[in-house]
Amino acid sequence: MPERPPDGRVFGMPTHRTARPRRSPVRLTGRAVTLGLALGVLAGAGWVAGMIYTLITWPL
Repeated sequence: MPERPPDGRVFGMPTHRTARPRRSPVRLTGRAVTLGLALGVLAGAGWVAGMIYTLITWPL
């Protein structure tokens, strides 16, 4: 079994950074989820506003 580095890490870390891809599927998925949540919030706010309007204008 290889020995641990002197600083206690389990494995050695690379000494250089790798290039990041410009567009990753994770980022595109995150944007789609954010857009879906934003549309859901807008739909919910519209529904609540409609319910309040209905209760205010309900004939007694």
